[in-house]
Amino acid sequence: MKFGIIGRQGNPQIQDSLSRVYRYLAETSHEVSVEYDTAKLMPELPINRASREELTQCTHLVVVGGDGSILGVARDFASFEIPVIGVNRGGLGFLADVSPEQIEDGLEAVIQGEYRREQHFLLDLEVHRSGKRIGSSPALNDVVVSSGSLAKMMDFSLYINDEFVYSQYSDGVIISTPTGSTAYSLSAGGPIMHPSLDAIAIVPMFPHTLTSRPLVVEGSTKIKIVPGSLAKIPQVSADSQIEFDLQTGDEVHVCKYPHAVELIHPITHSFYEACRSKLDWASRLGQPRESD
Repeated sequence: MKFGIIGRQGNPQIQDSLSRVYRYLAETSHEVSVEYDTAKLMPELPINRASREELTQCTHLVVVGGDGSILGVARDFASFEIPVIGVNRGGLGFLADVSPEQIEDGLEAVIQGEYRREQHFLLDLEVHRSGKRIGSSPALNDVVVSSGSLAKMMDFSLYINDEFVYSQYSDGVIISTPTGSTAYSLSAGGPIMHPSLDAIAIVPMFPHTLTSRPLVVEGSTKIKIVPGSLAKIPQVSADSQIEFDLQTGDEVHVCKYPHAVELIHPITHSFYEACRSKLDWASRLGQPRESD
């Protein structure tokens, strides 16, 4: 096995977890490379530094950070089909679910082949202007078209497989994968989808109508959004990390990316348990408190 390590940038608090990951893998006689910027957080260790391009030769990637860190790694490495293990030093941890206390046990399980694999497909975002592609990016969670201004509405038209669906006034629209259904889409009232589903959710953001609801389509669907003239500088983003400014008449094309990212989870991992613990599904209305 050849492991690559990538850590969340701008967060020196993850240094302890990074060091534990590196020391354990090195002590178990596996080849370990650390991404250049991540290596700066471990100056005391004689590590093998590598560029992201060089990390594409690894058999496994260990990402120390939060779900946001995995989003970036997924966009950069999905086409190389390298399994990703996430050590959660962030918030919710739907994707990075190995806790800091379980680093050694989690990595040992991977080495021994005792883990669960999950394939997560990405979206392929393209921005077209006057018939030419001017920008593109994959997205693991979602593609979001918005007005680009706080509390400003926009108008846009939605097409599915080149068939006109509707025109709408709203704050924008979220096009979400099952992976992203527990992220921004959830906050906008979108459906929760199991990661194994081959489906895409189209979720309007605060639409100016009482009848607009999220729309779920099959994963092979080709989606096109055409912004109107209401918004001054509309934008489109991939995972809220890659952004493009739009003009009236631009076309936002979204379809399934040709590659998926494989996430490695502990063998006890359960999507529904994650929802219970992170979305507070365990609470019930009227349930007596311990003090009652």
